[in-house]
Amino acid sequence: MDFKKITSETTCVTRQKDQFYVGTGNIYETVAIMSKRADQISAEMKDELTKKIEEYTTNSDSLEEVFENKEQIEVAKFYERLPKSTLIAVNEFLNDRIYYRNPNKENEGDF
Repeated sequence: MDFKKITSETTCVTRQKDQFYVGTGNIYETVAIMSKRADQISAEMKDELTKKIEEYTTNSDSLEEVFENKEQIEVAKFYERLPKSTLIAVNEFLNDRIYYRNPNKENEGDF
């Protein structure tokens, strides 16, 4: 996921609850879908952040370490400014960018 192209809000926004019934017809199912997506986004952010921070880690102490720490701080600040994973998941759900299916609903027509 390219986190530089995220257009989600960075703060909480009051929304109409009717928007969350559109895809599923059930608010609890919608919350479960967004929760699972937020977990995926959070794990992806964490993996990417740890990979970038590992690039700057060294085992030796030197004067360059001060400059490396500044670069680590810049990377950390970038990720701190990003919207939270839950806000990204809500934005993706409301813009129909999450694929989801309920196998229980698919099997109901088989009986």
